Amino acid sequence: MLWSAKTIMAMLLGIFVAMSGVAQAQTGTQISGKVSDKQGALPGVSVVEKGTSNGTTTDTEGNFTLQLSAGAKIIIVSSVGYTSQDVDVSNKSTVNITLLEDQKTLNEVVVIGYGSLNKKEVSSAITHLSGKDLLRVGGNNPMMAIQGKVAGLTVTNTSTADPNSSPNIQLRGASSRSAGLGPLFVVNGIPGGNIDNINQNEIESIDVLKGGAASAIYGTRGSNGVIVITTKKGSAEPRLFYDGYTTFDFLANQLSVLSKDEFLANKRGFDFGGNTNWLKEVSRQPSFSHKHTLQFSGGTGQTNYFTSVDYRDANGIDLRSGKREYGGRVNINHTTANNLLALTFSVAPRYAKVTEADYSAFNYALTLNPTISVRDSTGKYSYINSGFFANNPVENAKMVVRDRERKSLDLNGSVKLNILENLNTVLTFGEVSTSYRLMDFTPSNITPVINGTKRNSASQRLEENDQKSLEWLGNYFLDRGKHSVKLLAGYSFQYFTASGFNAGNENFPSNVLTYNGLGTGLWNLEKGINGVGSYKNSSKLIAFFGRLNYDFDQKYYFSASLRREGSSKFGYDNKWGYFPAASFAWRVTQEGFLKDNSWLNELKLRADYGETGNQDFGNYLSLDTYGGYGYYPYNGSSYQVWGPNQNTNYNLRWEKAANFNAGVDFELFSSKISGSVNYYVRTNKDLLGNYNVSNPPNIQGQTFANVGTMRNTGVELQLSAAVVNKGAFSYNLSVTGAFNDNKFVSFSNNLFKGQSYIDVVGMPAPGSPGTLQRLQEDRRIGGFYALKSAGVNDAGALLVYNKNGEIVPANEANNDDKQFIGNGLPKFTTGITNNFTYKNWDLSVFLRGAFGYKLFNTYAFYLGTPAAQENANLLTSAFDGGKYSKLTSTSTYSSLSDYFLEPGGFMKIDNITLSYTQPVKSKFMKSARIYATTRNLATFTKFTGGDPDLIQINGLYPGVNTNSDNNGTLNYYPSTTQLLLGLQLTF
Repeated sequence: MLWSAKTIMAMLLGIFVAMSGVAQAQTGTQISGKVSDKQGALPGVSVVEKGTSNGTTTDTEGNFTLQLSAGAKIIIVSSVGYTSQDVDVSNKSTVNITLLEDQKTLNEVVVIGYGSLNKKEVSSAITHLSGKDLLRVGGNNPMMAIQGKVAGLTVTNTSTADPNSSPNIQLRGASSRSAGLGPLFVVNGIPGGNIDNINQNEIESIDVLKGGAASAIYGTRGSNGVIVITTKKGSAEPRLFYDGYTTFDFLANQLSVLSKDEFLANKRGFDFGGNTNWLKEVSRQPSFSHKHTLQFSGGTGQTNYFTSVDYRDANGIDLRSGKREYGGRVNINHTTANNLLALTFSVAPRYAKVTEADYSAFNYALTLNPTISVRDSTGKYSYINSGFFANNPVENAKMVVRDRERKSLDLNGSVKLNILENLNTVLTFGEVSTSYRLMDFTPSNITPVINGTKRNSASQRLEENDQKSLEWLGNYFLDRGKHSVKLLAGYSFQYFTASGFNAGNENFPSNVLTYNGLGTGLWNLEKGINGVGSYKNSSKLIAFFGRLNYDFDQKYYFSASLRREGSSKFGYDNKWGYFPAASFAWRVTQEGFLKDNSWLNELKLRADYGETGNQDFGNYLSLDTYGGYGYYPYNGSSYQVWGPNQNTNYNLRWEKAANFNAGVDFELFSSKISGSVNYYVRTNKDLLGNYNVSNPPNIQGQTFANVGTMRNTGVELQLSAAVVNKGAFSYNLSVTGAFNDNKFVSFSNNLFKGQSYIDVVGMPAPGSPGTLQRLQEDRRIGGFYALKSAGVNDAGALLVYNKNGEIVPANEANNDDKQFIGNGLPKFTTGITNNFTYKNWDLSVFLRGAFGYKLFNTYAFYLGTPAAQENANLLTSAFDGGKYSKLTSTSTYSSLSDYFLEPGGFMKIDNITLSYTQPVKSKFMKSARIYATTRNLATFTKFTGGDPDLIQINGLYPGVNTNSDNNGTLNYYPSTTQLLLGLQLTF
């Protein structure tokens, strides 16, 4: 039996109330006192009896009185910005306590490239998140847990309810045309770490290197920023931890289609006698998932270990998708007794068995005639061969097999030799490998095959990727009076290989073996088709680098680095490049004129500059390569034609990025308010892409070359505030905000003269809508380029403005009448975290939003007007009396215009987590925590095309639904509201 969300929440609330009603200990003595700092009395200081929730706060004069439990000996005195104290009150009735300012925020360790610094030493733009800062989400990737947490970092997932989907991650805007747009992941010091092989519970910290000076140490892989992930390590104290949760996903922000009665009343098609809600038929609601993690750690002073194992069984909101995943991680650290050697080793295997979602099912569900039944009168699946999308999505989802297997293995280790107290050297090795097998099967007894080819078909594909790395580091530290110097020198070698094969066949004698008997198919033999393929390629990356960090009197900080790097991907004339960086910081509050300032605790001004690169493109693109040109018949036989398949470009090199960042870090009012502001300019030059060339003399009509320039500028804000801290209640607020402006500067350089624009995002049939966006010099990416609407005439035809400003029917306009009509790139994004605590209760409310952009309502354009294709169901907007219902004329049905552009701005109640933690006084258990989370609870937007989060805003073509070819698509995978119920036990 499936319980409703309300029933589950009621049960959970009952458990919370029961747990919070634990009987209090008997009353003991009374303690009173006064709390001060160096300046005098401190009001609002928390005074709590240790091990209980029994507490109070100091008044305006710093005084307090607390009734203790019988046998109480320790009270904990704490306040934001001060070091907490455990005070012994045995046999005492009064105490006087002086709190010291807490420097831990300044001494918080921030992980940077090939090392770490205290927060006060950081002179570039870096955002640090600890494991406790991560959102609680039942997602597929730990990056969803930092969504909205880092200013300038956009993490989007247009199908979160699919357990096999992955987020798209972009830092400080799009930066390339054809090379990768995502940041480099460094996991436990290994560049290129596998983010999919990390359990969120394993994360100790995440550091986002945004400034060019921070990421330049990674050279050709640092252009899009760097995200450094550090997993948990063991400790001398034995610990056992369990975390388990279940999730329930419910459809949210659904597109509304005509019911059977509405369909027939509006004469949309033939009445087949059924009454089917196709959206309901292709969904399982709620979809159910569960995940369990067990961690144990311990050790001695010299050796410690951390082990984590997890299991996840997840189902998507569609009928087919699912994922069973097993993973683990072991971290071992050992230091010799004389501290001469420090050894680390980590291994993380993971296996996932996946059934792939059928995204087309929801496309069909939107347009299928609701009078068609899922099964016919004989009990067989109905054969559907007419309409907008002609298929039976329930039959497809249940009978077509799309199995996937993913195996991952991450290995890394290090040997550190402490030569002197201030001199050490480290050798690090690592391997990141993945194996991905894809297995498809379409049986012969599915109705489209029965009424079509009558042949079953199957295929398998294997994709394997491996990265091996070896790095050597040398570190030297020197402190002399007010001077402090840190020197780093290093060498890096990475070797990448990719290989795979594929095979397919048709017309098997039986459906029993599915994709496991490819050789039994007759089709390849009958047609003389090969049916198999394979590939293998590799690349190398070698680098030498160094860095200097200098600190004078903890006031002035200077850092400079240089990386010389070579890649086998580049052309003969450009194998090697230099990547310099420098940064400076001034802690103004360390100056004499501000040292005695009572409200300004920290003020640091920063500026940095760094040059980075991007080599995230295919192998061998600079070389003379040959490939097959099809087959040539000769004397009754077919011969493979073989020849050059690309133009040689010996000048091919990395994309260059010049990064400037200026920022300020601050802490105010005893560090109750802290934050940072950054202003950045990033100019990407020598953008990679295919450019048209004359043929001849070139073999091919396009050459992959470095051409073009793009620039991103922006302002970012990170702000944290301890708003309330009174007794057992506290409220902390965190806000992130980012403004981004983008300009595509040029398509040309000295060698290649490109056109000033290209038209992109071709929209699909029916009709011939053409392209929707234009990428043009001196304009932002994401520019919608189409007709400007002027309303609807009495005949229901769309009216537009032509190039002369005259109003004409849209079918009389042409491409010359198009103009820029809006932009799909948000100008501002934000995340707001509200954390409340009261005694043993914790409540977190996270809001997320994006503003200042347009979205193209693809579904309204194709399915939301009375003029849409006949014999197909439509959205209710076609007949609800709104703007889209006025478009009744088929003459302008396929005319792209801003009539279908809508404000994309939204604010979400994105994540709410409520938890209760009960300390347990037992030699077996330390605490128990029960929690509940809701994700995507409510969305406030003017957009009428469903959840605006389903439309990608990252990449070069934001604001419109696109497929993997960057063309428009009607693919639809609905959003969901997720309810997560969890339990954590600490032993």
